[in-house]
Amino acid sequence: QLQLVESGGGLVQPGGSLRLSCIASGFTLDYYAIGWFRQAPGKEREGVSCISRYGGITKNASSVKGRFTISRDNAKNTVYLQMNSLKSEDTAVYYCAAVRISGTCTTDARYGMDYWGKGTLVTVSS
Repeated sequence: QLQLVESGGGLVQPGGSLRLSCIASGFTLDYYAIGWFRQAPGKEREGVSCISRYGGITKNASSVKGRFTISRDNAKNTVYLQMNSLKSEDTAVYYCAAVRISGTCTTDARYGMDYWGKGTLVTVSS
């Protein structure tokens, strides 16, 4: 079965950190660029960060620049999102998605991604 599975979400206080993981099963992740997206209650899904197939290109939304870092370990078929200095407005369900493109990546939530995970909830609250 081809799937992406996110993990690492939870409850954290403002200013804290979390690391999310996105693990692929049933396919080889290094053929795909990966994006992290999030959706807060009552809001549209938005792109957060993305990384190209071999990690040479990364992009971050302006709202997370300097706080979130995306990385990947293709040997482990895993992509990570390190989130630091978390704010209450970062509260959302976080999804990873894979698209088979080379030389770039996308944080456009409207892009035709090939695979989506089911998400992991991040709650930032005191």
